[in-house]
Amino acid sequence: MDPVKPRQLLGVFDATMIVMGGIVGSGIFINPYVVALRVHTPFLILGVWLLGGGLALLGAFIWAELASRLPGAGGQYLYLREAYHPSVAFIYGWVLLLVTQTGGMAAVAVTFSRYYREITGLSVGDGPIAAATLMGLTAINCFGVRAGSNVQSLLMLLKAAAIAAMVVVGILWGGGTVHALPLLDRPVSLGLGSAIGAAMIPVAFAYGGWQTASFVAGEMRDPRRDLSRGLVIGVIGVVVLYLAVNFVCLRVLGPDGLAATRIPASAVMRAALGERGAQWIAFGIAISTLGFLSQGILTAPRVYYAMARDGLFFKSVGWLSPRSGVPVVAIVLQGVTATVIALSGRYEQILNYVISVDFISFGLTAASLFVFRRRITGSPEKLYLAPGHPYTTALFVLACAAIVITTIATFPANSAIGLVILLAGCPVYLYWSRRARQNPTVPNL
Repeated sequence: MDPVKPRQLLGVFDATMIVMGGIVGSGIFINPYVVALRVHTPFLILGVWLLGGGLALLGAFIWAELASRLPGAGGQYLYLREAYHPSVAFIYGWVLLLVTQTGGMAAVAVTFSRYYREITGLSVGDGPIAAATLMGLTAINCFGVRAGSNVQSLLMLLKAAAIAAMVVVGILWGGGTVHALPLLDRPVSLGLGSAIGAAMIPVAFAYGGWQTASFVAGEMRDPRRDLSRGLVIGVIGVVVLYLAVNFVCLRVLGPDGLAATRIPASAVMRAALGERGAQWIAFGIAISTLGFLSQGILTAPRVYYAMARDGLFFKSVGWLSPRSGVPVVAIVLQGVTATVIALSGRYEQILNYVISVDFISFGLTAASLFVFRRRITGSPEKLYLAPGHPYTTALFVLACAAIVITTIATFPANSAIGLVILLAGCPVYLYWSRRARQNPTVPNL
């Protein structure tokens, strides 16, 4: 389509920051209370967060091998396309653009605007601040992958520092203690298993996002090495941060106090430093949401770019700027779509639809490793091999299936809407694939 190629400028540090930035948003400051509502002892609460981290690490091992086998732009889109069929990859990109990515970005942008107004006292509404934030980060990423990655890395370091400060302050001045016993809040039974399964839903959501680093594989200096290392190091780093946050929440608030507050991070800081502490953590949450937003704007447009290069989307979306080497149209498309959703106020409803759909794509992508192992793709000496395969891969696929089933059973109406949106991509794919066959040189729209 054009002679411009993505510029390979990113290394292991960039990959690690992108992985961590894709996971850590505002959820870790809020979701601990949701888990404490469903399981009620420190052992179970920390155990569920550790279990979720282990699941994310299994996924990171799988994606690391997939990245070493197919180190191209688009990441997960590319894996689904090559393992199954272009239609599967297209539907993944379809849901990403219309629901998963843009809806999540809109929600995060509005969350940022609320904390920004709280910190600054600005009287402007949430919508204009969210829109300005989205378009500002979109503009930065249009200057090139290095500019976008530098901003993302800075924001990730700042939010890691905010989390570390919260943990240290809570331990030193928050008071309280963590009681190891009792281990369980009820006898071992089906009810206990159901409670743990329900607690895993917000945990799985909080750990989601590490896979988006694969979208920018085509812009890494050595994606086989850099992305595989960044995935593993980044997920381990987030597990440590998340366990530390939950430990300090349990220490200061206790299981009952944690379940009773919807803003556990603010409650911890208020207990330690009074209202000044609550204001400081509001600043930390604002930085965290901004960093999460920056990561999404940096990574996801590469999927729409890959779709366009396959002839399954407008040709202009697959255009790379000769000056910056990035898919400017794809970046702007995502920024504008997220802004429209943020201004419409429909982002909360959209987010309710995504969990079951998200984990269907996770399971399918992980299962693709079985396909690639049979094909023996990639040079053996350059491959990162997922430890414990096929057992660990099968465990991850089964865990994804369990989360999908649990989510559908818990939120049937929302899950049905998500599945309808997914299936709606089928006729759209047929349109674009037929158009690509009839006219291989689609006009630049």
